Amino acid sequence: MSPTIYIILSLVALAIVALLVFFIGRKRGEAGKPLSPLAGIAFAFILAGLFFGENQLVGYGLMGIGIVLAVIDIIMKLRAK
Repeated sequence: MSPTIYIILSLVALAIVALLVFFIGRKRGEAGKPLSPLAGIAFAFILAGLFFGENQLVGYGLMGIGIVLAVIDIIMKLRAK
């Protein structure tokens, strides 16, 4: 399969997960909480890594930055509680 197909499949899987979280979270009353700014930036870096996946160095680098930012956001939220 070409890299474009993998990117499209990744985006479709991401959309499905987002919809599931949205609908399941709504039942539990958790939906509607906005992302923190750091989580939003991490999400944007991960998506950019998927879009620029044809150049492996750039794609993996952007995804790595996104994951590091997401972990930092998780740690900050855990310390705040």
